[in-house]
Amino acid sequence: MRERAGRLVRLEVDGIACVAYPGMTGEVEEGDDVVVNEQARLLELGSGGFDVLYANLTRGLGLAPEDDAHVMSLPYTPGQFTASYVEESASLADSLEGLPVVLCTVHSQVAPVCAALRGVRVAYVQTGGGALPVSLSDTVRTLREGGLLEVACAVAPCVDGDAQFVTVAAALAWTRAEELDVAVCSVGPGIVGTGSRLGHGALALADAANAALALGGRPVLAVRTSEADPRDRHQGVSHHARAVLDLSLGDVVVPDELDGVGWEQACAGLPLSHMGRRPEEDPAFFRAAYGAGIAALRLLS
Repeated sequence: MRERAGRLVRLEVDGIACVAYPGMTGEVEEGDDVVVNEQARLLELGSGGFDVLYANLTRGLGLAPEDDAHVMSLPYTPGQFTASYVEESASLADSLEGLPVVLCTVHSQVAPVCAALRGVRVAYVQTGGGALPVSLSDTVRTLREGGLLEVACAVAPCVDGDAQFVTVAAALAWTRAEELDVAVCSVGPGIVGTGSRLGHGALALADAANAALALGGRPVLAVRTSEADPRDRHQGVSHHARAVLDLSLGDVVVPDELDGVGWEQACAGLPLSHMGRRPEEDPAFFRAAYGAGIAALRLLS
């Protein structure tokens, strides 16, 4: 075993990097007989340079269900397991009462957004559209350790959050009930994409925008923009951002250029990388994301 990071374990299986989620597979120890899924690594995906432990045949079979849980995560798949959902027991607010809800269409926007929100209580809400386990994100872990995130929420089919929800609407209503100041919604690392206008994980953020609007929240879009991406569809303002706005059924706040001023100092020391590019290689991307956090702060005042 090389490293344990919260609910995630990084290890090697036959010399190949692998990640494991003990909550789903049971604990893993040296010498265990395991089954791994290697497809993402073989496809050489940007976020798939490792295998995923699929089953632990030594100690992961016959795991007991979570106490008092009545709902399945990943239902009716080979990896289904029980989890306790917040909606089963907690009180949810009837209205968001203007809660700012920042929409990040790619996970690499989360750190600069949260840098702008330093000093207020932030809930991270992970939607489908990218990696499903919240625990895979080193960024979320770093932001929590640094006090820039208070709680990490998983919205089904996402798993492994501090709090598990069936819907993004419930996660936002709980955020308001808990008197947090801002919700930052995002897909997990490794967004699903087909290159088409309507076939990408970023559209989960249009659903989040519409839920926020229906409940009385104020969605703010972290506009995905780039001066370095070689793909036409992501040069300038990405087609992901345009699609989210097209499918949102009400007004979404779009930050202006000046909101991004000061991003370099505010983001110093945070894990900043997008598609393998560092901040100095694509400053427009990180500036725009930081600007969304500033726009959300303005709504608070």
